[in-house]
Amino acid sequence: MLEISNLDLHYGQSQILYDISLSAAKGQITTVIGNNGVGKTSLLKAIAGRHPRSGGQVGIEGAPLTATTAFAAAKAGIAYVPQGREVFPMMSVLENLETGFACLPKSDHAIPARIFELFPVLREMQARRGGDLSGGQQQQLAIGRALITRPRVLLLDEPTEGIQPNVIQQIGDALQQLRDEGEMAIVLVEQNADFAHRMGDRFVVMEGGRIKRHALKAEYSKQMLTDDLAL
Repeated sequence: MLEISNLDLHYGQSQILYDISLSAAKGQITTVIGNNGVGKTSLLKAIAGRHPRSGGQVGIEGAPLTATTAFAAAKAGIAYVPQGREVFPMMSVLENLETGFACLPKSDHAIPARIFELFPVLREMQARRGGDLSGGQQQQLAIGRALITRPRVLLLDEPTEGIQPNVIQQIGDALQQLRDEGEMAIVLVEQNADFAHRMGDRFVVMEGGRIKRHALKAEYSKQMLTDDLAL
């Protein structure tokens, strides 16, 4: 579903990502791990069009994504759940969800029932302001908003950060359901070792803006993952 080839990224004169190549398949969760500052968030921003890449290609189902804007990426089927959630605090939960309509034709301007099945709390709190939700509820809202766009690729940046354990479990269950439906590729950036290993089907280990390792779950133990996070 998603193919990244030889991707480079700079912030000004500083190069952050070097020759990144990876793929993410439908019906799988590709988990990207690495210490702070190795370029994981920059990678997701480059894929999502939040920061223009300096070189390389991003492809969706074999079609190159030539434009590097966030709107073009969203139209192509890439949904991004950023670190920190970026919920609109003064807008209601319903209004936050409806912002996902921006890249869809008017005929698709409806919230699928599936969103509320995955995250029942959003149905209960539709009228509440986004800023009044707990961190875990905001994370569910951010994922729900991304799903409104009917993505083919779902990017998640540290979805468990600052979240209580019971909500982490709910988010994990929802992601596994989405994976098992087989309609999208999921790319997860995560530093919670338990969650990362539980969710991942494939693993990409980053170090110093480069990919250090590709591994399948069968060949990549939780201890190996923990050791890579400790580097």
